Amino acid sequence: MSGEVTASITAQNTFSDTIKVQGYFNLSISGIAGGTIVTVQKQSGVDGTNWTDVDDFSSDIETFGFEAERQNYRVGVKTGEFGSGTCKVRLGCKWIDYLSS
Repeated sequence: MSGEVTASITAQNTFSDTIKVQGYFNLSISGIAGGTIVTVQKQSGVDGTNWTDVDDFSSDIETFGFEAERQNYRVGVKTGEFGSGTCKVRLGCKWIDYLSS
């Protein structure tokens, strides 16, 4: 099974939908302008109600990451970190169900 989430961001406090990630994932960000900062977050906390910043970017990038445990991720722009224009983000992965036979 694989999946991806995408978003076109034109305002602060805007994030992609969440995606479950385990193993390698790809991140694409384009159109960053005017001081916009894009943040990658994963869901955390004992009850899963918090979001923890994993990384942030202030210029366009194509990169990858690795998550050892199955976690929810999202990518977007936090309050006060949007500059101008339209920023396009994509987070994609191939998820393997290690618990199934």
